Amino acid sequence: MRIVVVGLGVIGGSFTMALKEAGYNDVYGIDINEESLVKAKKLGLIKDGCTNGQEIIKSADFIIISLYPRLVKQFIIDNKDNFKDGAVITDATGIKKMFIEDIVNILPENIDFVFGHPMAGREKKGIDFASSSVFKGANYILTPVARNKEENLKMIEDLVYKIGFKRVKRITPEYHDEMIGYTSQLPHSLAVALVNSDVEGRETGSFIGDSYRDLTRIANINEDLWSELFLGNKENLLASIEKFEIELDKIKYAIENDDKDALKEIFIKSTKRREKL
Repeated sequence: MRIVVVGLGVIGGSFTMALKEAGYNDVYGIDINEESLVKAKKLGLIKDGCTNGQEIIKSADFIIISLYPRLVKQFIIDNKDNFKDGAVITDATGIKKMFIEDIVNILPENIDFVFGHPMAGREKKGIDFASSSVFKGANYILTPVARNKEENLKMIEDLVYKIGFKRVKRITPEYHDEMIGYTSQLPHSLAVALVNSDVEGRETGSFIGDSYRDLTRIANINEDLWSELFLGNKENLLASIEKFEIELDKIKYAIENDDKDALKEIFIKSTKRREKL
């Protein structure tokens, strides 16, 4: 199977590393950054690569698109006549509803786009920070549409398990975006707000323990990508933020009223919920 990875950043680069480790040797890369292509080839992650992938795409059996949300649709538009008959395409994008319908309508019937989302990543961007280890034990989500063939869904699931993911779940695009608004985008919002709420100029670093370190790791954020993700899923993210604000207010009011019993109830509830996860 000839595989092409489009976008050799931290996730695309991690895919090439994981594919190599799993024994997939017929892998090619497409990236506008020639330096990333050179590094990937030098490391033996790809057989070859180019900045304009029309010729490579024509022979690709399976294409993994690891681009920013706004670029996924454009890539399909630019290449809709270049895909091999029967080719299977997937993506690694953190939101779905903003482009799924458009892509389904653009692609010819003989091309199957199975929308996916590896629940893994790093704060840094670029192939220099790629690592197959981010996939080990992680969750993978597929958001099938009506035209997807079961054999192609199964092929991707099998590949995903081979490169290290522990669990693959199929859900609707709508439910995906709702859950990602809570489990991914809300935590990033909280981390950013926590770091930015600090008093400017004080020596916070001298007082950091595991709790602050763990909570703020993702505040080191790719501003281009995450601004797209937040705005592309704004309704779900705003709903999650509003629910969080309600829960934070409960803690605030309990503290204001010296209500120890209320605080203990809140803490017991969170402990039980966390243990169930």
